[in-house]
Amino acid sequence: MEIRDENFRIWTEKNEVFFDGILRLAGPDAYAPIYSLAFGLLHGEHDQVTFNLTGLEFLNSSGINLLAKLTIEARKKPDLRLVVKGTNQFPWQTKSLPNLKKLHPLLDLRLA
Repeated sequence: MEIRDENFRIWTEKNEVFFDGILRLAGPDAYAPIYSLAFGLLHGEHDQVTFNLTGLEFLNSSGINLLAKLTIEARKKPDLRLVVKGTNQFPWQTKSLPNLKKLHPLLDLRLA
């Protein structure tokens, strides 16, 4: 499945959700299709789900809230390993992504 706009692209491959571009959607309702896509993967038949954010240049506060909700959802599934891949290339990631570990201490955060 893929969600696409002129500024971003989000798609899944097996057990991984890829985020690419610039996400500045207006509030939770605008992020609902992305939430549904990732939620479906979290509740699928996977031992591990990866959110690959290495191509995501910018994410606004509503988008960060989306990641927080998904992290809390993953925490409810003790047999599921959540991996978040980010990059040091975009300052918002080094500033915001470590906060997800406060929500789910077993989250595997990989900033490269």
